[in-house]
Amino acid sequence: MMRRKKRTLFVTFTLLLLIGAVAVVSFHLGNVTLTIEEIFQTVIGNGDSRSELVLFQIRLPSIVLAILVGMAMALSGTILQAITRNELADPGILGINAGAGLAVVMYITFFGTISQGLSVLGAFVMPAVAFAGAMLTAILIIILSWRNGMESIRLILVGIAINAGLGAALIYFQLRLDPQDFMRATVWLSGDLWATQWEYVWAVVPWFAILVPYLLFKSNVLNILNLHDDLAKGLGLKLNAERLKMLFCGVALAGIGVAVGGGIAFLGLISPHIARRLVGPEHRALVPTAALIGAFILLLADTIGKNVLSQLSLPAGIVVSIISVPYFIYLLLRVK
Repeated sequence: MMRRKKRTLFVTFTLLLLIGAVAVVSFHLGNVTLTIEEIFQTVIGNGDSRSELVLFQIRLPSIVLAILVGMAMALSGTILQAITRNELADPGILGINAGAGLAVVMYITFFGTISQGLSVLGAFVMPAVAFAGAMLTAILIIILSWRNGMESIRLILVGIAINAGLGAALIYFQLRLDPQDFMRATVWLSGDLWATQWEYVWAVVPWFAILVPYLLFKSNVLNILNLHDDLAKGLGLKLNAERLKMLFCGVALAGIGVAVGGGIAFLGLISPHIARRLVGPEHRALVPTAALIGAFILLLADTIGKNVLSQLSLPAGIVVSIISVPYFIYLLLRVK
């Protein structure tokens, strides 16, 4: 146990260092290049107005948002894999992302445009709208897959079918947008971290302040949900009630991520897998490790897409997919 704790602390410290290193690189690169000395002087309050504008108003909210969205998607995938006991469960595969994305596109269609931007109130309303769309999708999946409880295979198959139907509805509402908004919506749904203002960061922080501590508190419940149903019931767990609570938490996190980060595919799938290989299946260690891995992957993908591949200007979601697809194929070949 002591060896496991030391390993978890080492992995956590290493991931924090990697996130910090990528953040510094992201601070440095861009249309306006800042040297390490300029970054340091600006952080301690000795920078000029240009450096303060670039660092604190443009790049820092983008970095913080990438970290939060990465954590949200990774935690959502961790929860869904635990309650379904299926290594291929992911908010994108189950249709949760599509439901949240459809709700946001409908909101933009009727109440504002992407090209003109949303009001400050809209920045705070969007996470709630995305959560509502994700939750309605989850309720529909549960209703269609429920037969004396939730079974993982039926849940995933119904989720895949719902995902296909919501994808068609998304295309319909996108076609109702004007050409400029259509292109922006398409890029956003592919995983573009477009909401890079402090208003959007403050809009999602309260959700994290509630959901993440609750998830850490319930980590032992996730351990029991990973067991066979009969064994979990024998331990006194109210199986369906706890699954619904955890599903609510996972759906909320996925909805928040989609609201400000678009449809980030596969991140909720691969982050828990990598975390299990590093710290094992115990969720008190797995949950924070998966969150840090998701934050690191998305921040790295966003930095690569915006700077290393700046001529192509790839959304972070596409970079994540390029990285994740080989791993997803490996999982399909390995899982029975």
